[in-house]
Amino acid sequence: MGDSLRTSILSLLLGLAGVAASGVVPTSAVAQDSADFRAYLDSIRPKARAMGIRDATLDSVFATLTPNPRVIQLDQNQPGGGAYSPIPNFEPYRVKHVDAARINRGRIAYRTNRARLARIEAETGVPEEIMIAIYGHETNYGSYTGDFDLIRSLATLSWEGRRRTLFEPELLATLKMLDNGVPRSRLVGSWAGATGYPQFLPSVYLRLARDGDGDGKADIWTSEADALASIANYFVHSGWRAGQPWGVAVNVPNGFNRAAITARTQPTRCPRVFNRHSRWLTMAEWRRMGLSPAAGSWPDDTVMATLLEPDGPGKTAYLLTGNYRAILDYNCSNFYALSVGLLADAVKQ
Repeated sequence: MGDSLRTSILSLLLGLAGVAASGVVPTSAVAQDSADFRAYLDSIRPKARAMGIRDATLDSVFATLTPNPRVIQLDQNQPGGGAYSPIPNFEPYRVKHVDAARINRGRIAYRTNRARLARIEAETGVPEEIMIAIYGHETNYGSYTGDFDLIRSLATLSWEGRRRTLFEPELLATLKMLDNGVPRSRLVGSWAGATGYPQFLPSVYLRLARDGDGDGKADIWTSEADALASIANYFVHSGWRAGQPWGVAVNVPNGFNRAAITARTQPTRCPRVFNRHSRWLTMAEWRRMGLSPAAGSWPDDTVMATLLEPDGPGKTAYLLTGNYRAILDYNCSNFYALSVGLLADAVKQ
């Protein structure tokens, strides 16, 4: 079906346009839409079979699926910032996301899980407090993980086609999870496919989810042990370096020559994130340039870091290590990564 026809049908589904004078969507449009959706599901069967997914699994789930107009609406309404649109200050975000309630709940989760956290850190090198901070940021320590049917949502978004290259692999991964024995009742989450306590995409679950409590399952939906072990495994694969902090808050001296620290390479991904960072220098070099820690002590002199001033000159700045880049791998947003680091520090205090 052509893009213009698909757009027209989706508009009918969403109630945004094309409604007949009586207010009733024409039966022919609904029927054509349903046929096109079924044709799309049939078209991905060869890809599913190539992944070892059984026809019986596909038959059982495809028969129940219909498009979900709500997820299309949510996807199309996503805010987008252009390459040159203004970036707000970090402080209002920090106040909202590293608040007393989230810190206190994090400390409770930290104390409750200390034994397993210590074991996971010993095995992986990922700090206990980083695991807890991710858990807290993603689902507020498991209090809300989303209630969208993942298969229906991802099938709808894949069929709609605007971002098929993103959503179709996640649909296939979700079908693989179902075929592997994950109950359909577990396959719920955000409208865009994130699921469980760590809000893993299905493809990430298949690669990196781990059994943390020894029951032979990687249950990231009800087992905190499995969720925390899976988060740690994610960071291991993102290159976390044991023994290094994520970063340190610093004071930048007046008259600091920022032109001298401009990055010399163009980022290949997340340009709005990485273009805000300076070039890499050692902690010793930063210290010689007059930067001083806002509190506490410096990391080792040889540790490499970039400078980020998220609220502009004269405000708190951060020297960020390679481990900060591992947090960005989880969610490529400076505000997110800074908040994870700051929450982790507060939880551990």
